[in-house]
Amino acid sequence: MVKPPLPKNYIYTILLFWCALVVVSAVYIIIPITDSLAAYFQVTEQQAAWMSSVFSIFYACGFLLFAPLSQKFGKKQIIVFGLLVLACFTFLTALPQAFNAVLTFRALQGLFAATFAPTALAYVFELFPDYWRITVIGYISFGYVLAGVTGQAVADHVNQIFDWQSVFYMFAAIYIVTALLFIWLLPKVSNETKKNVMAEYMRQLQVISKRKNLLLCYGITFPLLFTFIGMYTILGDYLQAAPYYLSDEAIYYVRALGVIGMIFSPLAAKLAGRVKELTLLRFSLCLSMISLILMGISSSLQFIVTMSITYVAGIACTFPIIMKIIGDISGLERSAASSFYAFVLFIGASLGSITLVMVEIWGRTGTHLFLAGCLAIAFLIALSMKLHGEYKRDGSFSEILLQQDKHKR
Repeated sequence: MVKPPLPKNYIYTILLFWCALVVVSAVYIIIPITDSLAAYFQVTEQQAAWMSSVFSIFYACGFLLFAPLSQKFGKKQIIVFGLLVLACFTFLTALPQAFNAVLTFRALQGLFAATFAPTALAYVFELFPDYWRITVIGYISFGYVLAGVTGQAVADHVNQIFDWQSVFYMFAAIYIVTALLFIWLLPKVSNETKKNVMAEYMRQLQVISKRKNLLLCYGITFPLLFTFIGMYTILGDYLQAAPYYLSDEAIYYVRALGVIGMIFSPLAAKLAGRVKELTLLRFSLCLSMISLILMGISSSLQFIVTMSITYVAGIACTFPIIMKIIGDISGLERSAASSFYAFVLFIGASLGSITLVMVEIWGRTGTHLFLAGCLAIAFLIALSMKLHGEYKRDGSFSEILLQQDKHKR
């Protein structure tokens, strides 16, 4: 395993954080410009929202494709390739005059954006020493959750000043610059080139399907982005309606305030050194669940905004912990386990926009309670989890028993 000197750890961590931020922002940039897209293409808001859903569906499927390819061609190479192709399709998304063409390019965006997430997690475990991994995972997770607010805020701002096409032109340029930085700054890691990569990958998927704790982790993973996208999808709509009547600029600031909650993602690494990972995971899920309930039953604008921040804080802490647990307990099947984690996460994200339909049927309160119920199920799953082994002094789960399990198989 490559063990870079400490100063390089910081450089690598910042670049991986930045890459996570800009790649995953592509999921969220549609949310604030849905109205503009609906007006431009003369379709309904629900139809325009498919630009977000189709991205997430292909994004999720891409994880299962590119994880084994990264083992064959190299993790850095796959990430750079994905960034360059993503830049091309992001640029092309702004050009067509037909709505179906835009949907097609958004699907291809999602497919090639998937080169980063599962590959990055395996890259972290190979590039960094054990003591630094939870910190890096914390910052990558911070990038993922920060993208949920930053992607919306930047897209909203650019759309208000220029137009929706400019949003895609800007992100295309960002992806090219990021790919060049990746080529220049990040090292390659040793990869074992295997002739039957797909066969080995399918074997790994078969193994993880029998690991109870991994399946429980996936059950917790599904509602995370589902509730996150769902909450932000309906938040802007009902704050613009009676009795709040907030302007587009005010909605922009409400979304931007979510950044306050997101600073807890890198701090989760520090907290994990003091509190056991499962304990922190359960607390984070409970915090987000209660926040959603209170958002649904309150009519106070200030309280709703405050609870949206605490909701985000809980989700922000959940991401690095669940990623670290999956990385620790998956052992030699880490590549397949992390790609399936990303697949489940963004299948949930692809369904987040259905809250637009829910709110019409159940209203704001009913929709929030439904989202809280999804997190309640995740919380109960977390309560049922038991990691049979030892905890290290930094609070993370020991991999000693996992190595014993591998000898038994």
